[in-house]
Amino acid sequence: MTDVSTPAAATKKIRVGIVGAGTWAEYGHLPALALLPEFELTAVYSRSAEKAHAVAARHGIAYPVTSLQALVEHPEVDLVLVLTQAPQHEAGIRAAIAAGKDVYSEWPLTTSTAVSAELAALASQAGVRHVVGLQRRLAPSYRYMSDLLAEGYIGDLRSVRMHVSVDAFGARRMPYLAYTVPPENFSDLLPIFGGHFLDILFKHFGFPRTMSALTANQIKQVTVVDTGEVLAHTNPDQVLLHGTFANGAVLTVQLEAGKRNNFGVQIDLTGTEGDLRITNATSFGPSDNLLEGARGDGQALQVLPVPAHYNWLPDATLSGSVAELAHLYAAYARDVRDGSQLAPTFADAVNMHTVIDQIIASDLAGARVTLAA
Repeated sequence: MTDVSTPAAATKKIRVGIVGAGTWAEYGHLPALALLPEFELTAVYSRSAEKAHAVAARHGIAYPVTSLQALVEHPEVDLVLVLTQAPQHEAGIRAAIAAGKDVYSEWPLTTSTAVSAELAALASQAGVRHVVGLQRRLAPSYRYMSDLLAEGYIGDLRSVRMHVSVDAFGARRMPYLAYTVPPENFSDLLPIFGGHFLDILFKHFGFPRTMSALTANQIKQVTVVDTGEVLAHTNPDQVLLHGTFANGAVLTVQLEAGKRNNFGVQIDLTGTEGDLRITNATSFGPSDNLLEGARGDGQALQVLPVPAHYNWLPDATLSGSVAELAHLYAAYARDVRDGSQLAPTFADAVNMHTVIDQIIASDLAGARVTLAA
């Protein structure tokens, strides 16, 4: 690996190899990386030679390869992106670490807390940088909201309330989402949307000291669109959380899947001196977050434009979710250049795995749990 302290590391492009060039890769990752001058797309792996060559041709990637080893050992790859489905992440991550390459993995890191912890330890022992796709925390609006809270815009925090509702993960799913139905794939509402949005709360607004959870499975069957296959569905499609922070502030969270209308995100912070709110008409999609705030008594919320310095990207028209991903890559590039730690790591992933385990344990026991950060 290149020594990140050398002058060359500050100017050399980060050469990227991709494992798993599916829908989200082409919609999100490739446009985000193409926007950033610090990166160069150099290799893509698919078991199908035809697909590897087609993706390479569409995106100007020099080296289409048909084996995982060829990708991770390629001399013109510095950073390996593991963009496969969660059950397949482990193989790609292990191969990248063994090859001494920096590695990015989509969230969930793996389907198991224990395996994720093992991979985090392996990456640290190997001295490679490791990044997990909990990119939402890096959106400019969340970082600005966090700074406003730290600067006392709303005084002392009294409560955090978050509602996330999604049209996805309903009773009908496209064939490429059939893998989200088996619980062993760890790819349903709580791991995916819960993981992404709870990470925002824990990163920017504090880690709860205690929490109680209630989950419900209301969608008993899922029909796969196009094939008509009907699958038994046992994953929660409603998750309710209540918690307390060390300073006495309270937390309420609702996650709901399969919502037909009026879905999206709302996060409210109540303080002793005022209020802050972030809303988005989609929980995953083209919309940008709207940040509003008010101080004093009886005041209407006013739009709070995010200062320009929170935007780390060149001028572009990326959709909201893709822009969040681009900010993660911009954070990683800064980490390589400066030796900082802005991008979320495998340690953050293990932490989120552990929290989800504790949420499940609380629901099963019908009891409040003390969270171990």
